[in-house]
Amino acid sequence: MGAGVVKQADDGGGTRRRRRAGRHPAAMSEINVTPFVDVMLVLLIIFMVAAPLLTVGVPVELPKTAAEALPTEQEEPLVVSLTADGRVTIMTTEVPQAELVARLRGIAVERADDKVFLRADGAIPYERVMQVMGALNAGGFSNIGLVTDTGGPTLDGRDG
Repeated sequence: MGAGVVKQADDGGGTRRRRRAGRHPAAMSEINVTPFVDVMLVLLIIFMVAAPLLTVGVPVELPKTAAEALPTEQEEPLVVSLTADGRVTIMTTEVPQAELVARLRGIAVERADDKVFLRADGAIPYERVMQVMGALNAGGFSNIGLVTDTGGPTLDGRDG
């Protein structure tokens, strides 16, 4: 890994150089960190660009609450989103309302965990959210978590 520096003798004329017989080149005692820094900067840029893309891609304006975040699980949680215009998506796939329960039953058979996260836009009426929760329950998911944004009111007179 280390590169050696070969010192050559000058014969006085400056036209011809050769190595002294029997001498070994001296080991280089400095570490070149420039390639390491270059690789780290490239990785930093990759992670900075990729991190925002790792979130679920359905745009939903979540309501704000003072609730704490749930602990993370081993299996990637199933996310059902309800958009402001009433569309229902499972992860990133839009599902017609008539097929929702059948698709959820098929997914429930394949999954080891019955936990599902429901992301509903804050402009959606409460009745519509409860209808989707009923469909989740009918589809085999009894452990439903409602996803919200933090920083909402705490209902004790102060903002979170």
